Amino acid sequence: MAITDAENPLLGETTCGSLLQKLQEIWDEVGESDEERDKMLLQIEQECLDVYKRKVEQAAKSRAQLLQALSDAKLELSTLVSALGDKSFVDIPEKASGTIKEQLAAIAPALKQLWKQKEERVKEFSDVQSQIQKICGEIAGNASEQTGAPEVDESDLSLKKLDEYQVKLQELQKEKSDRLHKVLEFVSTVHDLCAVLGMDFFSTVTEVHPSLDDTTGVQSKSISNDTLSRLAKTVSALNEDKKQRLHKLQELATQLIDLWNLMDTPEEERRLFNHVTCNISASVDEVTVPGALALDLIEQAEIEVERLDQLKASRMKEIAFKKQVELEEIFSHVHIEIDPEAAREKIMALIDSGNVEPTELLADMDNQIAKAKEEAHSRKEILDRVEKWMSACEEESWLDDYNRDENRYNSSRGAHLNLKRAEKARILVNKIPGMVDTLVAKTRAWEESRGITFTYDGVPLLAMLDEYAMLRQEREEEKRRHKDQKYSEQPNAEQEAIFGSRPSPARASGTKKVVGPRANGGSNGTPPSRRLSLNANQNGSRSGTKDGRRDSTKLASPSNYVATSKEDAVSHVSGTDPVPASP
Repeated sequence: MAITDAENPLLGETTCGSLLQKLQEIWDEVGESDEERDKMLLQIEQECLDVYKRKVEQAAKSRAQLLQALSDAKLELSTLVSALGDKSFVDIPEKASGTIKEQLAAIAPALKQLWKQKEERVKEFSDVQSQIQKICGEIAGNASEQTGAPEVDESDLSLKKLDEYQVKLQELQKEKSDRLHKVLEFVSTVHDLCAVLGMDFFSTVTEVHPSLDDTTGVQSKSISNDTLSRLAKTVSALNEDKKQRLHKLQELATQLIDLWNLMDTPEEERRLFNHVTCNISASVDEVTVPGALALDLIEQAEIEVERLDQLKASRMKEIAFKKQVELEEIFSHVHIEIDPEAAREKIMALIDSGNVEPTELLADMDNQIAKAKEEAHSRKEILDRVEKWMSACEEESWLDDYNRDENRYNSSRGAHLNLKRAEKARILVNKIPGMVDTLVAKTRAWEESRGITFTYDGVPLLAMLDEYAMLRQEREEEKRRHKDQKYSEQPNAEQEAIFGSRPSPARASGTKKVVGPRANGGSNGTPPSRRLSLNANQNGSRSGTKDGRRDSTKLASPSNYVATSKEDAVSHVSGTDPVPASP
């Protein structure tokens, strides 16, 4: 093999043949033997072989390195494609062709592009995972303890995996937004409650977490589970405190109003505590005015109640007599007789003796008033029926007087009005027996359930009804006698018409009249306006007035009923309802 100039620059234009010729010349000049010459040439040949051998080894080693590089490049290419999960956007040679270097040259651009994509993808993964890690730390409450970026798993950098992380990030961002919204709601509620309760909002909210004050940005506020839990507990505690303060304030307001009413406190003085009494019936959610439940306001109300209590003790007699008047008015309204003078003397004696606390006395009187109201409520139905019965008796008395008026059908002024009233009165009078029976039944049921007698202005109501029934029965019998007498006088009248008139005997004295409970002339010391009496000679002087108004002091049954059987005429309290015919 010849050695070129490029391979041996020191020899210039010299070739192997020229060098061998030169060597022969030197040997000839020196006189080397053939043996030495062969030996020398063999050595030269061996040295050349060694050089070729080294070069071949170097070339083989270089080829092996290139093959390994190609293999590594292919493996890296495959790994990158697998990690990125998509090779459609990279120009990767499908089949290996050409020399090793050509193959490496063909793979190199794809590798470079994939490395660039990997770096970008790793950065995207790192950003998403960093945000996930941050939000998770904020939720867990240890965001400040996290250091460094999260490790990215480079074995799977596919878009599918990236989408999964992004979906998770979106879920966490939504959860963070919801938590932040809840935190802001809690903070707003704490602010409103602190305003109503007169408390320092800043110290209250920063005690939960320092990031919750107004100086911190919204995105920097703590949204951890612990913060939300503590905020919820704070709101619950403030609501409970608000509820208790409102209950306390309403109790004080009620006491203030009661004391004002007892002592007739002027309106000007009451207005000073309008901010206390305005919430007397408000619910917890309705109280939103700042400072409405502040401790100093409650303390102010307590001081005022204490002052009024002391003033009440000094005006005990006046207040007690005022309650006594209220009690007497209740009893009077439901027609229960009491001894007011004795009650007042007892009150005076208790107060002067000092053996009873003023509050105990007033509480006892309040209890009496409550019982009196309960008693009044139980008597209401019966009293309403008594009033209807009395009104019917008044109409009966008016109708009786109207029927006695001989000029009632004259065309005088107002006669048609009296006629209409008489028609209505007859209908009402026919209902009186039923009213009485119902009233008796109701009264007896009331007495049986309570074990006491039902009195009306001190008179047993059943006795009044019995007396009324007896008088009504007597009146019916008198009407029958009067009618029988009238029939017996008719033949005499016919004889007088034939043989001449003669003086007629004087008409029997006025018939008896059933006077209702509102009639005058009471007996046995009972109130004259609430007792039944037998008025034998009362004719009803106002029955024929022009305006047709009834006499409110007299009730009487009509005297011109037609004849009825004795059984129908008798209307006892416990009997059946008679229905007399209209005159």
